[in-house]
Amino acid sequence: MNNLKAVITSLRPYQWIKNLAIYSAILFTGHLFDENYFLITTAGFVIFSLLSSASYLLNDIADIAHDRLHPVKKKRPIASGELPINTAFQISISLFIFGLAGAFLVNKNFFFISLIFSLLHLVYSFLLKKHPPLDILAIATSFVLRVLAGEALTGFHIPIWLIFSVIFLSLFIASGKRRSELLKEGQETRPALKQYRQELLNSYLSIFGTATLISYALFTFTASPPDFNDKLLGFLMTNYPKTVNRKWLMLSVPFVIIGLMRYAQLVFLAQEGEAPEKTIKDPYLFLSVLGWGAVIFAIIYVF
Repeated sequence: MNNLKAVITSLRPYQWIKNLAIYSAILFTGHLFDENYFLITTAGFVIFSLLSSASYLLNDIADIAHDRLHPVKKKRPIASGELPINTAFQISISLFIFGLAGAFLVNKNFFFISLIFSLLHLVYSFLLKKHPPLDILAIATSFVLRVLAGEALTGFHIPIWLIFSVIFLSLFIASGKRRSELLKEGQETRPALKQYRQELLNSYLSIFGTATLISYALFTFTASPPDFNDKLLGFLMTNYPKTVNRKWLMLSVPFVIIGLMRYAQLVFLAQEGEAPEKTIKDPYLFLSVLGWGAVIFAIIYVF
């Protein structure tokens, strides 16, 4: 039972939330509730979760020496010796094989992206993370691959400004992660941090936060007007005809602004960017994401 718990912990299922980016293609095209597209996208989510967990195991193996010096990471199953390295390696290889085999069965474009995703994580674990700023660029690339995987699964086109939004948001979050690591851990547990300075990462956060907002605003501005249902369309045409072709998705921009500001606040004041997937527990950040999702969902699927 302890070994099973150690394996599950090392797979980091809480980080599978990152793979929800695969659903972007069907979310923004209005096909989230189309059964066929939803099922094929969910299959892609499962496959990417397998590949992600495989890479986390390899990453923990590669980082074992430094993790043992870390006050928190030293408790990880591989670093603590609870999960033997050989066992972790065998599980990782098995997950890679099953994941890539599943991707191959789906379609060749998705398999190609899955292969690049796996290779990127492999190179990151053993090379790129030691060479800033290639480390945060690799993190951003992995998120873009998740979005493109959704496109490959469904064939739906993803607007370029949405892709840019994903790129810059990933760089923004990764920069916050490195800043928190630098201030909380120092340079002993992650040698690559020696090539970062707080002022540099502050600049990165400003640049990428601004770029995220601009890119997302351009995405909402260039998006096609929503297809309103007949009842609402008739009401608008009768009473507010000029509003029919408005840029309705721009109503979601304020929530993006709030989210970016709150995340920056958590990074600068509380150094809580070290585990970005856990910052969503912050009530203000959670409400901003929830509000953003509610607006997007209402405009595309309800109205």
